Amino acid sequence: MEFLTGVKEKETKTIAQLQALIGSEESIKVNGAVHSVRNMGTVHFVTLRKRDGVLQCVYESTSHLEECEHLHEGACLEFTGKVVEAPKAPHGFEIHVEEVTLLSKPAEPLPIPVGKWKMNTTLETNLNLRPISLRNIRERAKFRIQEGVVRGFRSFLTSQGFTEIHTPKIGAKGAEGGANIFKLDYFHRPAILEQSPQFYKQMMVGVFDRVFETAPVFRAEKHNTKRHLNEYTSLDFEMGYIDSFEDIMAMETGVFQSIIKLLQEEYGEELRILDVTLPKADKIPTVRFDEAKELVAKKYNRPFRNPYDLETEEELLIGQYFKEEYDADFVFVTHYPSKKRPFYAMDDPADPTYTLSFDCLLGGLEITTGGQRIHEYDMLLEKIERRGMTTEGMEHYLMAFKHGMPPHGGLGIGLERLTMKILGEDNVREATLFPRDLSRLEP
Repeated sequence: MEFLTGVKEKETKTIAQLQALIGSEESIKVNGAVHSVRNMGTVHFVTLRKRDGVLQCVYESTSHLEECEHLHEGACLEFTGKVVEAPKAPHGFEIHVEEVTLLSKPAEPLPIPVGKWKMNTTLETNLNLRPISLRNIRERAKFRIQEGVVRGFRSFLTSQGFTEIHTPKIGAKGAEGGANIFKLDYFHRPAILEQSPQFYKQMMVGVFDRVFETAPVFRAEKHNTKRHLNEYTSLDFEMGYIDSFEDIMAMETGVFQSIIKLLQEEYGEELRILDVTLPKADKIPTVRFDEAKELVAKKYNRPFRNPYDLETEEELLIGQYFKEEYDADFVFVTHYPSKKRPFYAMDDPADPTYTLSFDCLLGGLEITTGGQRIHEYDMLLEKIERRGMTTEGMEHYLMAFKHGMPPHGGLGIGLERLTMKILGEDNVREATLFPRDLSRLEP
């Protein structure tokens, strides 16, 4: 009988391990997928794609012609050879191959040139062939950076005493209300896909004080724009015992600083590949909703009609204004009108037509919505009644407030939108692994 005692050490090397072996006479093993091949006759330059980057291998063969036939894009190989310094190669070294072992071979040629620096495919083609297009080095780098965004979010909040939670995505009633809900049959009972973890994370503030979650949310909005998805990943947190909604904005500022610092320190190669200049988050300006409207209308001579929300062009101009005036990439727009905020938003005691809420814009695009919540049971019931709503389906949510809740608030960040703005893309689908929009359910 055998017993497993932990992770087995692999004989094959990573790129980081290989760097320590440059110039040694030790024969090593590496594996990976053939990313590209340059056939120079008797010499083959093979680029292997590995999880930690690409690796140049040089294979000379005049007699092992059968082995050469396996050197096709998409084939998975194991090479045995020596690590030789090569300043022009990626990472400054290459593998001089002595033996080749075929691990698997493709059944068909690749439909797009993933080995090229830029594939020059349309977005539609890119998405239709997503399992293959994501193998491109630049495409892959986008989602490594997205990984860093989530890591920065999670590690910072953990350091601030937050507990990570996991809430259900099938529910009986939507947290936000409205008609943009996906309905489904749940064992012959009506159910919905959750638009937000809002109810659950508020309930959990009564348990852990500070909670966060990274999970999908679903919006049945019939938008077909470059900024909307019907399923996206929301980075949510909720925190109790706040003094004001400014505590939430301050915490989010810390989140952005943590993300940027982590990307600078650990994702330099991906930032280089995509030529990304990270936004600044050392100081983030705040401006009231009504004042922001006045500022951009005056400076850009563009009056807007909607008094209760920001139009898309308005968000762009607010971002432009604060970049020009203060060199700010992020901006918090506060005190949104109560009419356009959910029932649980805390109204401003100084003027109940506004709320103690905010959006955070990055480069003129809303990436966050947040604010202080009503924490008093009677006040919550009063606002529900004032809105002409019913408490049906909210019994468990209201239970938390009936038995005492601290002053609290929180926010949700759209991961794909945030990634899109960091990358400098203009379509959120470029920052989504497998987008779900008005017309796309595959792959």
